[in-house]
Amino acid sequence: MASRFKERDICEGVHLTKERTLCLIKPDAVAEGNIGKIITMLENNNFHILKMKMLIMNQELAQKFYYVHKEKHFYEELICFMTNNYIVAMILEREDAIKKLRSLAGDTDSKIASPETIRNKYGTDNSHNAVHASDSLESYLYESEVIFGNEKSE
Repeated sequence: MASRFKERDICEGVHLTKERTLCLIKPDAVAEGNIGKIITMLENNNFHILKMKMLIMNQELAQKFYYVHKEKHFYEELICFMTNNYIVAMILEREDAIKKLRSLAGDTDSKIASPETIRNKYGTDNSHNAVHASDSLESYLYESEVIFGNEKSE
């Protein structure tokens, strides 16, 4: 089924489904000067950047984005962390984008993330873990609307 979030391409008779996902380069990775390195990893793994912007999340935006964690013990710390510096937000596209980005990002805890993952290379712990990656199509739709609103790529 084709929609504005998935497109069907035919390449030499093989159907490839392009999917979109959201990636945030978090304040720790921005502060450490790792934006370009992370983007290079994304591009080297066949992700296409459809939309990108740099911003500082305000309290309201961060709370809306992370509402699913509101009742968790780390929520206030997360909101403080995400509002303390610039982030880079990207809408990415490739075949199986959500699963592939989650794999490339690595385990949430950077200390145990597999080598060659973004979090292993550029994160430091469970909180300061360099990137956020949408975990489902539903999350992508919600998160991209929060960050990009009407700016989303069609």
